[in-house]
Amino acid sequence: MYQLAVLASGNGTNAEALFNHFKNHARVRVAALLSNNPDAFALQRARNHGIETFVFDKKQFRESDDVVMWLRERGITHLVLAGFLWLVPPRLIRAYPHRIVNIHPALLPKFGGKGMYGKYVHEAVKKSGDDTTGITIHLVDEQYDEGRILFQATCPVQATDTAEEMAGRIHQLEHAHYPSVVERWVLGEL
Repeated sequence: MYQLAVLASGNGTNAEALFNHFKNHARVRVAALLSNNPDAFALQRARNHGIETFVFDKKQFRESDDVVMWLRERGITHLVLAGFLWLVPPRLIRAYPHRIVNIHPALLPKFGGKGMYGKYVHEAVKKSGDDTTGITIHLVDEQYDEGRILFQATCPVQATDTAEEMAGRIHQLEHAHYPSVVERWVLGEL
């Protein structure tokens, strides 16, 4: 059985989509949710599903093996970032090589990097004049948003769109595709 740990910093709608997708899966299970934000609603979503949670601080994440040890003690095989805003440190990447995936709310390599998350991405897309945006699901390496791309999906940008309207369409793409792409990735189909 593949054991997933989801890392989230906020509301957790993508985490919830993952919980629901893998709820009765024969080979993959979401076993844990970790957060750097003790007030993240994603933690409550996990508890509602009976999923173990762990909250860590910057020192535990970047300067110690606390997070890696916690994951290993639970037999976690893959990490799934779902609205997690910190750069993943080298120690975690070494512990889970090619087994960490992220979703980004734009078509990488455009509109990626430090500070490009949430509304900031949508505002940048709008300002650029691009008529298409979308999502990118990619492996995580030691740089923000530069790992190998596994999947992209697109949606139009309308001339009258606000960042909030774009975010709504992006969330629909995320929820429609992230769980199934994660499943294919974990099972070695991507």
